[in-house]
Amino acid sequence: MHNKACNIKIWLKDIEQSIAEIYSFLPESRNFLEFKKDINSRKAVERNIEIIGEAMSRILKEYPDFPIEASRKIVDTRNRIIHGYDSVSEDVLWLIVINYLPNLEKQVKDLCAH
Repeated sequence: MHNKACNIKIWLKDIEQSIAEIYSFLPESRNFLEFKKDINSRKAVERNIEIIGEAMSRILKEYPDFPIEASRKIVDTRNRIIHGYDSVSEDVLWLIVINYLPNLEKQVKDLCAH
């Protein structure tokens, strides 16, 4: 059985992998209109945001004060996507990916380096 520290590393790696996958699904030009037209990429991004939120939820259950900014918002976003699947807009996904993912990626990489 894994200890808590080992689980945290696994979940951080899951977040890191999901971020990498999200970036691989974005149009090279980072053009919102291209993204909006590509349902496969949108669904893949949506799924990876769900994974990020679930991994963060598991981390917070072990360490409620885990040092990632907006960790609670990350979990809340996952819940909104899953439970409000019919109201998730491309705009919201794009906003998350462009404005919030780079900071999360940096924080996760820093934590994984230790």
